[in-house]
Amino acid sequence: MSGHSQFQLLRQRRFLPFFATQCFGAFNDNVYRQAIIGMLFWLGVSAEQKTLYATLAPAIFILPYFLFSALAGQFAERTEKATLIRITTAMEIAIMTLAAVGFATTNMTVLLVALFLTGVQSTLFGPVKYSILPAVLHPRELTGGNGLVEMGTSLSILLGMVLGGSIFAMAGDGGPWAAGGIIIALAVTGHLVSRAIPPAGAGAPGLKVNWNPIPESIAVLRLARKLLAVRNAILGVSWFWFVGTVLTSQLPAYAEVYLGGSATLYILALALFSVGTGVGSMLCEKLSARTVEIGLVPLGAFGMTAFMLDLALSRTGAATVAGLDVAGFLQQPGAWRTVADLVGIGLFTGFFVVPLFALIQSRTPKSEMSRVFAALNIQNSGFIVLASLSALAVQRWLGWTIPQVFLALAVANALVAIWIFAIVPEFLMRFLSWVLVHTLYRLRTRGIDNVPEDGPALVVCNHVSYMDALLLAASIPRPVRFVMDHRIFNIPGLHWIFRTGKAIPIAGAREDGALMEQAFDAIDAALADGGIVGIFPEGRLTGDGQIAAFKSGVERILARAQAAGRPVPVVPLALRGMWASMWSRRDGRRGRMRVPRRFRAHVEVVAGEPVTGAGVTAETLEAEVRALRGGEA
Repeated sequence: MSGHSQFQLLRQRRFLPFFATQCFGAFNDNVYRQAIIGMLFWLGVSAEQKTLYATLAPAIFILPYFLFSALAGQFAERTEKATLIRITTAMEIAIMTLAAVGFATTNMTVLLVALFLTGVQSTLFGPVKYSILPAVLHPRELTGGNGLVEMGTSLSILLGMVLGGSIFAMAGDGGPWAAGGIIIALAVTGHLVSRAIPPAGAGAPGLKVNWNPIPESIAVLRLARKLLAVRNAILGVSWFWFVGTVLTSQLPAYAEVYLGGSATLYILALALFSVGTGVGSMLCEKLSARTVEIGLVPLGAFGMTAFMLDLALSRTGAATVAGLDVAGFLQQPGAWRTVADLVGIGLFTGFFVVPLFALIQSRTPKSEMSRVFAALNIQNSGFIVLASLSALAVQRWLGWTIPQVFLALAVANALVAIWIFAIVPEFLMRFLSWVLVHTLYRLRTRGIDNVPEDGPALVVCNHVSYMDALLLAASIPRPVRFVMDHRIFNIPGLHWIFRTGKAIPIAGAREDGALMEQAFDAIDAALADGGIVGIFPEGRLTGDGQIAAFKSGVERILARAQAAGRPVPVVPLALRGMWASMWSRRDGRRGRMRVPRRFRAHVEVVAGEPVTGAGVTAETLEAEVRALRGGEA
């Protein structure tokens, strides 16, 4: 698995047909919406009618998300997922046929009705779009899978806008027929592709549907707030939509007024942002080492803020030229700075949003996931509306310029990020540990898929350095509560990270018997709650690089769980390459760091097969870990 690439998913039936269906849907939606705008220009309608459409269309499309998301979440929960996707893509064929009639008759009312129905279809598809991924992907594939989906969606939206906006320009008088034919062909293709999606099961097939949308909307919003980390991940995703809505809504006027460009320059600006988002989304798996690494979220937030600030400050006045094409713009002073800012915003947006989606999927019970994503869609819709109204208000009533809007957005993004990280310190804790681990080491893992996807588990590992817990946390896709010596737990600088990660401090019976008993109680409670607990059974750091005898505490943990009727699987782990670390006790230095021989040293975490049963002892686990480590300390 260490050589795994997320692109391998594109060769597998469990992922590729769904990915292609999602891309076709996003592509067709944007072809349709941009083709309507192209038709208005082709017909030569008045500026007032264009403004009316620009005002009505987003509201018409987003209204179904408010009205029907709760119902959509229930349908997605109780219906087999592949079947529901095929139903929604069949709906798309019918809706696009109606839209084709609207194009052929140049009837704006019919086109707006079809636009509303497109919103209904997207509302039904939304909850299953992300809830299907945990059903078909392994936990260590979630980040890569989400990255591919975000990348594909971003590029599909961009290409759809380009094609939709050019249909009438290329086809002329045949534009209405060309537009209708293209959107029907895309809908049919998307449906045919969806028929290759393998069955993915239903989250809660026995769920009783509540047809009243208002109380059910409140119910799913409450459901999404049960877990603090999930609740704030949803808030983060909604904030992503707020930022994206404000930014992209300003790009057309920004490209014309401040960049001195023609209509094609807006497409370039949007393309730079979209490509940056796609690249950032794809890099998440590499940067996270195939775990759900929420430490990337603060990195994304801070990067977005930095590049938005630079974009706001780089061009504060109107351009002195006009009508520039792409080549002409790139020859202007400061052009490449603007290019870097737009790509940078998109890049760090990908770092920000992909781990949030993966976190929601990994922490939400599968029987509730579709309804949680329905709640996410409701909240997203509210943030999109708020973003549009806020941008309109500050420009119309306060007279703000677009650079001032960007500046305010950058400041707001920083404040919102700080607020989220303050109320959920796990995000910042993971960021600091991610930076520390990936600055000092090149981490490689083998066999980590042996850690159970859900349910309780005990992981045991040799103890080489003060960094061991952080390395294992960066390797295991699920949150782990580590049991560690209270002296390591209280190391200045690392104490906050360990405490925020809910590590369990322990002491020997002679040193502090009360603390030891508290530790065993906390371990038992964590396992009873279905969590993963990590322990270092040697009880201390190795002083010679060799594995010391495992103490009997691990047997006491397993005996307590067995006596309560809760047998717990044990996953043996081995750390390799950490003995040369500045954080180990090599050269006999206790409690003091050494200058490392080199930074970015290769470190490996190896996991063995889970073991369970009455025959599991400290001696057998020690033998397992010794075999996994081999001769390398």
